[in-house]
Amino acid sequence: MSQAIGNTALAYARVWHHVDASERVLGRMASRIAQVLMGKHKPMYDAGADCGDYVVVTNARNVLVTGRKSEQVKYYKHTMYPGGLQTTPYRDLMQKRPDEIIRHAVSGMLPKNKLRQRRLDRLRIFPDEEMGPFKINILRRWEDGTLRTAKVPQPNKLLPALVGRSVQ
Repeated sequence: MSQAIGNTALAYARVWHHVDASERVLGRMASRIAQVLMGKHKPMYDAGADCGDYVVVTNARNVLVTGRKSEQVKYYKHTMYPGGLQTTPYRDLMQKRPDEIIRHAVSGMLPKNKLRQRRLDRLRIFPDEEMGPFKINILRRWEDGTLRTAKVPQPNKLLPALVGRSVQ
């Protein structure tokens, strides 16, 4: 008789991550945020399970794009009426709704399946430093734009001295 061990609540516990978007390149930051929203940084990752974490992004107004993208990129949406295509340049969208730029970039890097909207709902983006009531939930911060992995324990410095001694 086979017994399956179920997933524990602790293994699927969600952690809140804080990302400061100031002076960060949009694409690199968005790809890392997408990995955390999917849960790929966890050892128990499964593509069919929603095991990702929450991400809070602040200073969305200060995000950078490389090259001439700030002049060339346009965002499109359609009203579904004939002739209803609306085009918004990057600079205009950055002034009006800077959170939509990051949300659009992260959305493009998530898999196109039924879990996509649920993952995007765990992404909170704020144009300035203030993050409201989510500040008390933050457990991890990204200073350099990457998620730190668990530190490998350093070998004991006394170990070589102990090995040289004879046990009596």
